[in-house]
Amino acid sequence: MAAPTAAACLKACSKPLADRPDRCATCAVRDSAVCAALNERELEDLSRIGRTRTFQRGETIFAAGEPSYACGTLVSGAAKLSAIDGDGVERILALIHPAGFLGQLFTPTNSHEIIALTESTMCVFPRADFERLMAAHPALTRSILDRTLAELDASRALTGLIGRRDIKARLAGLILAFARAAGTSPCGIATDFELPLSREEMASLIGTTIETVSRRMTELEQAGAIERQGLRGLAIRDLPALERLAT
Repeated sequence: MAAPTAAACLKACSKPLADRPDRCATCAVRDSAVCAALNERELEDLSRIGRTRTFQRGETIFAAGEPSYACGTLVSGAAKLSAIDGDGVERILALIHPAGFLGQLFTPTNSHEIIALTESTMCVFPRADFERLMAAHPALTRSILDRTLAELDASRALTGLIGRRDIKARLAGLILAFARAAGTSPCGIATDFELPLSREEMASLIGTTIETVSRRMTELEQAGAIERQGLRGLAIRDLPALERLAT
């Protein structure tokens, strides 16, 4: 039996955020998520309708075709937004990182799958209640618009990355995208982090094979640009070199 999605478990999952006032105050993405635009009173209104939910790696957060009952903010972890084509092949359309907004507003059903790439925590809100708060608090609406535009820019950057002719440049650009997402500040870049995608998922995203990803990763490591650490760990050892390869 499939695990419940965010919408399916909304009423059954943990207590409302309003019952735990310290949760918002100590939230790691409080200053970068859509709620950053809200004052304390407005934040109380938002937390009153929210729930927290943890998803394990591979769990479906939102299913394509499922009624669009919920939305929310990714607090920790990572997720992928993907579509399945007519041949049953998955196409990864976007990567979602902490502070990212998940779910579709003002639509009856979800158009895409959103799957947790690692253990991930999300603040989940009933979509209808969230839309009512948007109408009552213009700052939240502006924040959602800003977030949407930022995620559109990220999707365009991902499309540009995939369109590059050189596979090594694609892979270097993807690693840099992971490093920026793992950074602890908006302009920061992490030099040690866990890869959120498997080799197979990385190959699918940049349009190549698992074998080619493995070979190019080995070449990057031999050149001193990166160092692999265990199954998914990666350290950037020469950031300028990696940036040159990506461009």
